[in-house]
This record gives sequence, structure tokens and C-alpha cells, in this order.
Amino acid sequence: MSERQARAWAGVDAGKGHHWAALVDETGATLWSKKIDNDESAILTALGEILDLAEEVHWAVDISGTSSALLLALLAAHGQQAVYVPGRTVNRMSGAYRGEAKTDARDAYVIAETARHRRDFATIDVPAQLAADLALLTAHRSDLVADRVRMINRLRDLLTGVFPALERAFDYSAHKGALVLLTGYQTPAAIRRRGRARLTAWLANRDVRGADTVADTALTAAQAQQTALPGEEVAAQIVADLATQILALDARLKRVDRQIRETFRSHPHAEIIESLPGMGPILGAEFLVAAGDLTAYPDAGHLASAAGLVPVPRDSGRRTGNLHRPKRYSRRLRRVFYMSAQVSIIRAGPNRDFYLKKRGEGCKHVQAAIALARRRASVLWALLRDGRVFTPTLPATQEA
Repeated sequence: MSERQARAWAGVDAGKGHHWAALVDETGATLWSKKIDNDESAILTALGEILDLAEEVHWAVDISGTSSALLLALLAAHGQQAVYVPGRTVNRMSGAYRGEAKTDARDAYVIAETARHRRDFATIDVPAQLAADLALLTAHRSDLVADRVRMINRLRDLLTGVFPALERAFDYSAHKGALVLLTGYQTPAAIRRRGRARLTAWLANRDVRGADTVADTALTAAQAQQTALPGEEVAAQIVADLATQILALDARLKRVDRQIRETFRSHPHAEIIESLPGMGPILGAEFLVAAGDLTAYPDAGHLASAAGLVPVPRDSGRRTGNLHRPKRYSRRLRRVFYMSAQVSIIRAGPNRDFYLKKRGEGCKHVQAAIALARRRASVLWALLRDGRVFTPTLPATQEA
């Protein structure tokens, strides 16, 4: 049996069905390299074998999502901390080692070697139950929203081919009444045959707000087109089906939003986060998921940097002051601050005032919104640090 090492680095090339782990010592020599099924007993067996080879093991994985969830949970349960090595870094580092073939074993070795040479990778914290629930709910909501956008686009495309006047008449992404109309009537002839009074009654019976306005708009579009286009009958059936699916999807989104709101508001920082203008429960939940452990940010600059809101210099030769967005940052966290900044400028207040000030300085909309997002990251960090909710004016300081 080989002598137990003082320190070693374990790299894991994670996958859905199985992982490949490689263990290297302080010289880069391979101590252990095996395929591990994504199964609790298999992972525990490999974990025991690896821990027997070294007193201190530094773990690194290339995926921190669902594929590695079981692995990371078992590591945490045994007091082991893992860092995240991005796939782009692994690909770049691969060129520094012999061989051109891309295999799981080689990728695992490169991950371990990269972690051995570098100490700047972010640690992966296994989420608590509340954070895990929010992560699953927000990811599910994103999938539903993406499905809805795809179906809306398909519906509009079909309508354009057979009834362009009706496609132009409504904003189907926001008008529920227009979708209800399409579940029953999709062609000019069908709408004309129904007539204004009966169409209004049909819509009202299905709880459509402004049923008379929807009926008038549909009839105006139907009167503008007297020609039946090729494929109209089949397209009408598909449009009705898509409209029904979108309405059902809207109901599912409402249930998910309600669940996210209830789960988010059980978090101890929910009141503080939601007090920031533009930061509702949905964006607040996404912030908690994207930010992770809030104690990992020692100051506001670290939080803003993690969101890619702090430019980094890329100087070359005589060129100085060449600032660009960093390559390594959380796009999801950046989106939270940017979207909340967009919402906050709708109403009058300090956020809108700051945005207008930046526009007055010559900034374009996106530049001004990003500047506001950077400012809001600092404000939110300070609120969380002090444990107080947002107020439009600074709180009065008490004199000693």
C-alpha cells in the first residue's frame, strides 16, 4: 500500500450518468483515477478510497448544477469543500498537458491540476432547503416562460399566414382576452358569421374583460379580409390548440409565482430585499439563488464584481484606462440587478433621479441602467449589512 499523502487534489469531470474523478499529489502525479456512477453507494465508495490516500483533499468540479448535486451533498456531509472550475478554463488548460484526445479521465486530471496550481476559484456551497427550493422554482419558472415565448411566436407566425389583420390587432403576449378569442374563432369568416352581439356574449361568458372591445376589434379585422388563404383550416386548428396551451401555461405560471412568493418571503432577508424599489419577490428569489451565501461578500464591491458590474482594465502598450466588462461573473446576478434597475426607474424617486442624471451626462439608456444597477448593488449590500429596509432618504443619525 502506498504511503498516505499529506495533501492531494481531486478533480471531478461531472456528468448525468457518471462522473470521472482523478487524484493528484503535490508533484502532479496521478494517485487515483476512476469512473464513478452517479449513485450514492458508488460515490461513497470512491470518497472513502480517495480520503484513504491523503490527509487533506482539495476537491474541484466542472459542474455545479443538478448533475453534481448528489456528489456535492455527499462531500458536504463528510466535511469536504469543493471549488468550481469553469469548463472554459478546463478547455484552455488542456493545451498545457500532453495528448490531444478529449476523455473524461483526462478532463478530470486537468481539473485536479488546475485546482492545484490556482487558488482563486469560487467555493461551492451546498444550498440549504430554502435556497434549494428557490433554485428549483426559479429554474422551473424560467423554463415555463421560455415555453410561453416560443408558443406565442409560433401562434403569431401562423396567424400572419392566414389572418394577418387579426395578428396585428392584439398583443397576444399580454392580452388574455385575445387568447380566449382564438380558442373559439381563428378565421375572418367564422368571426363574421358569429356577429358582434353573439361574439361579445361568448367572450363575456368566459370572463373576458372588455368583451365588447375585443369583439369590435376582431370584427374590424375580419371585415378587412374577405379572402380565405391556403391552409386556413389546418392553421386555425393549430392556433386554437396553441391558444389553449398558452392559457393553461399562464395558470401554471401564476401557481409557480405564488409558490415562489410564499417561499421567498419565509427567508429572513426577504423584507430587506423586497424593500428595494424594483426588487419584487420573483427577482428577490433569483437574487438569493444567484448570490448564494451572502456572507461571502465582504464589501459592496465584491457583490457588484460578482454581478459583472465592476469594469476591469485591459491595457496594452500605450493604451491605458481601457475598461471592459469582466469575463468571469454571474450572468444571472447581473440580470437581477439590471432588470430591477429597469423597473425602478418607472416611478419617481432616487433611482429615477440617478438614471436621469446619468442620461443628462451623455450616457445611453443601457449605460445609465448599468450605472444604476451598480449603485443598487452597493445599496442592497449596505441594507443587508445593517439589517434595515430601504428608505428614500438616509436615516437620521443619532448624535452621541
